[in-house]
Amino acid sequence: MMQMPRRDLSRSNAQFRRAVQRLPLGVSSTFRYWGEDRTIYLAEGKGGRIRDIDGNHYVDYRLGYGPAILGYADNRVDAAARRGMEVGGVFALSTERELAVADRIAKMVPSAELVRFSNSGTEAVMGALRLARAYTGRESYLLVEGGYHGLFDAAMWQADVEGWDAGSNADPEVVPYGKGIPPTVRKLAHLVPMNDMQRLEDTFRRHGDQLAAMLIEPIQGNCCAISARAEYVQLARKLCDQYGVLLIIDEVKTGFRVAKGGVQSLLGVRPDISTFAKAMGNGYPIAVITGRADVMRCFRCGGASHGGTYTAHSVSLAAAEACLRILDETPALATLADYGARLKTGVSSILDARGIVHSYTGHDSMFGLFFAAEPPDNYRAWKTSDYSFYDQMAYFLHDLGVICEPDSREPWFMCEAHGLDPACLTDTLKAVETAVDLTLEHLETAEKAS
Repeated sequence: MMQMPRRDLSRSNAQFRRAVQRLPLGVSSTFRYWGEDRTIYLAEGKGGRIRDIDGNHYVDYRLGYGPAILGYADNRVDAAARRGMEVGGVFALSTERELAVADRIAKMVPSAELVRFSNSGTEAVMGALRLARAYTGRESYLLVEGGYHGLFDAAMWQADVEGWDAGSNADPEVVPYGKGIPPTVRKLAHLVPMNDMQRLEDTFRRHGDQLAAMLIEPIQGNCCAISARAEYVQLARKLCDQYGVLLIIDEVKTGFRVAKGGVQSLLGVRPDISTFAKAMGNGYPIAVITGRADVMRCFRCGGASHGGTYTAHSVSLAAAEACLRILDETPALATLADYGARLKTGVSSILDARGIVHSYTGHDSMFGLFFAAEPPDNYRAWKTSDYSFYDQMAYFLHDLGVICEPDSREPWFMCEAHGLDPACLTDTLKAVETAVDLTLEHLETAEKAS
C-alpha cells in the first residue's frame, strides 16, 4: 500500500478558525472554500507557483481562474502598474491611456470596433446584455447550458440534470444556481444544449423574434472547457442575423488566451458584442465590452447606462497596456500553449501506461481532462458522466504540490511562466503519476469494501 501524502496545514487551519468568525465560510468567495481542514491561505505567488502560509509550495493551474496568463507577479506588468499608480488612481474623468489600450484591443480583435471598460467579467456581461436590450428593444435572451457568465441574476440559470431522465423527450428543469434569485427573472431566460443544431434552430423559430441576445462561451470556462463546434457557432451567427438578435461571445476566460483575437478568431465568427476580462491585465482587475460601432454607440446619454467609479483605474489600465503588448508582440501565447501540449502528452503517457482511457477538451492553454474515450460536448453529457476518478486524483494532487480545481468543472490554465520554468513540468508529472496510482489504489480499496 502506497503511503498517503501529507501536508502541514496547521496555520491555514488556524487561520480558517479565526476567519470564519468574521467572514462567511472564512473566505471572500464561496469557491475558495475547500472544507474546514483543506481551505488554504496564500502567502505569495511568483511565476507559475504559489506558496501557502504553512510554507507548502505548489505548481498552480488555477491561476486565479485564468488571469495570471504571464504568471504571478510578472516584473514587466508590475512595473507598469507602479507607473500607473503615479497617475493618481480614479478621477471620475478620463485619461489618455484609455484610448491607447482600446486601440491595442481593436488591433488584436477585428470585431472590437468600439471599446468600453469595466472592472470584472460579471460587470462586462451585465453591461453587454443591457446594451443588447437597448439596441433591440427586446428583453428575453438565450443561454447555452453549462455556460458561465458571472454572478448576476439574469445569468444564474442552469439545467437541473440531477433528477432528469436522459432517455425522456423532456428537457431538464431550468433552476437558479442558488437562493436569492427571483423566479420572475426566469421568464426572460431560454436555455439550449451546446452543439445541438436542431434544438438551436427550433428555439429560434419559437422565440427568435423576442430575443435581444444569445450569450455563448464557445469554450466553457466553468464546465471543463467543453467546446462548441465551429459549425454550431456559425449557425448561431446565421440565426441571430435572421431574427435580429445580437450575438454576444463571452471571452472573459478565452480572450487574449487561446489566441490574440480570442476564440472568435479561431472559429471564424464575428460577434456583435464581446466581453473580455481575465487575461488582459495579468491579474489586475479590468474588463471590456467591445463590439459593432452602431451597437456600442447605444452607450450614450438617453441610451444604455454604463459606468462605475473604478472603471478604467489608472493602475489596471497601465497593467493591461503592458500585458496586451506582451501578448501581441512576443511569443508568450505560443510558449504557454506549447507547455499545455507537452503537459497533456506527459499526462497521457502516465495514463496510457496504466491502461486508463482518457481524453481532453478545450485548448492547449486551458483544457479539461476526462476519463472517457470521448469527452462530452455538452453540459448534460458531462453532468451524467462519471468524474469520480478526476475528483479523487485532484484531492491527492493538492497534497502532492499541484493545484487544480478540486472538481472537474474548471479547466487547467497555463501561463507563460510555466513554459519558462522546466521544473514546472517535471514536478507536475511526478505528482500526477503518484496521484494516479493513489487514486487507483483508493478506488480498488473502496470497491473491495463495498
